[in-house]
Amino acid sequence: MTTVEAFRGLHYPNKIGRLTFLSLEEVMGVNGVKALLRLADLPQFLDTYPPNDLKREFPFEAIAATSDALETMYGPRGARGLELRAGRVAFTLGLKEFGPLLGMADLALKLMPVTMKLKIVLNATAQTFDRFSDQSSHVEEERSQFIYHITKDPSSLRNNAGLNFFIARGIIEEATAWVSGGRRFAVEQISCIALGDKTTAFTISKEPLD
Repeated sequence: MTTVEAFRGLHYPNKIGRLTFLSLEEVMGVNGVKALLRLADLPQFLDTYPPNDLKREFPFEAIAATSDALETMYGPRGARGLELRAGRVAFTLGLKEFGPLLGMADLALKLMPVTMKLKIVLNATAQTFDRFSDQSSHVEEERSQFIYHITKDPSSLRNNAGLNFFIARGIIEEATAWVSGGRRFAVEQISCIALGDKTTAFTISKEPLD
């Protein structure tokens, strides 16, 4: 069994599956999501999204199929934009659901230096996936950047796997914007397990773009 094949049968909690579809609904509308689900061969979610609970029943394969269907519908560039936007929405929705469970409070972060804020929010995001899903994540800190690693990665199950885990990138972008009061930081995917890399990883600059 290859590393990528080992990801089949892994799951997110239903809550994250639900947030994924609600986020996509925000950027492409209800009918757009219905068309997407049909193309992705996920008819079980057409009339009822996953329940709002923490049972690990939403498969990695559903995330991969959704991304593949988006690319088929809108092309690589269109799918990229939609997934980035959906990822940003997903962080905002997820913060309401998971923030209290992790003790994330905006007031507690206000007086900290921006680098410390970035470190806290990136680690909290990684810990959310580690704690509640089969997606394994961790963060490393270097002199000028952070590296967000995913070691169990659903995007590696895509038909056209590569540096295209855009919904994850969107989540990271919005996390850094939220914790810094709206500032933007360069976030880039630099590796993918499906390409033979050890992890699927993103770099996050410590210096804002603006």
